[in-house]
Parts: sequence; structure tokens; C-alpha cells
Amino acid sequence: MTKVSDLKEKWNFLVEKLTNDFSEGDELNVDGILYLVGVQELGQGYREFKKDEKMNLMHIAICKLLEPYGYYEFDYFDDDGWPHYKTLTELPNLKPGEQTVLMKEAIVSYFEGLDYFKD
Repeated sequence: MTKVSDLKEKWNFLVEKLTNDFSEGDELNVDGILYLVGVQELGQGYREFKKDEKMNLMHIAICKLLEPYGYYEFDYFDDDGWPHYKTLTELPNLKPGEQTVLMKEAIVSYFEGLDYFKD
């Protein structure tokens, strides 16, 4: 199986499983999954988040997901328990499609590390 078709197959499986587990019917997209990863990484459980907190959750997710690629490194938790990352390497200028592929690869890898693909 080629890398692209393997990623596509894993991505489709992941979207379906996450949608069934966490959505109220609407299929989750990349942003919705980033939000879930952010909530997971914050570690405070689900609650209502303010708009700026939702943006911070997505930033946490992006940092966590791109950490293995060498772009970010965990720095510290603040007094409210929110993780902070420092930039190690600037992200390259990618076309929108390339950005999407990178994020999908990182998301799939993250959930593989959590054994989420196992039943």
C-alpha cells in the first residue's frame, strides 16, 4: 500500500471513529480533531471553553502534533495548568494542500501512539 493511500485509509477510519465517539452526528474535520487533541492535552476534561480558550486549545494541539517533527518543544505548564511550547524551527511555507497532509499525518501518528486504532 502506498504511503498516500495508507494515510487516506487511516484518516478515513480515524474520522469515522472520532465522529462516532465524540460528535453528535456531524462528521469531524481537521479543526474539530485539533480541538479534541487540545482538550486531551490540556488534561482538564471536557467543559465549556470560551472562544479564546478554544483557539488556545487548537494551538496546543498543533504544537503537540508537530513536536515529533522538530518544530516545537514542550516548555512548561502555567499556573492554570495550560501547557506552553517553544518554537524550535519555523514551519516551512507550505501550500494549503501540503499543510493539510502534514496535519493529517501528525494527527494519525498521534492517535496511533494512543493505540486508538485498536478495537
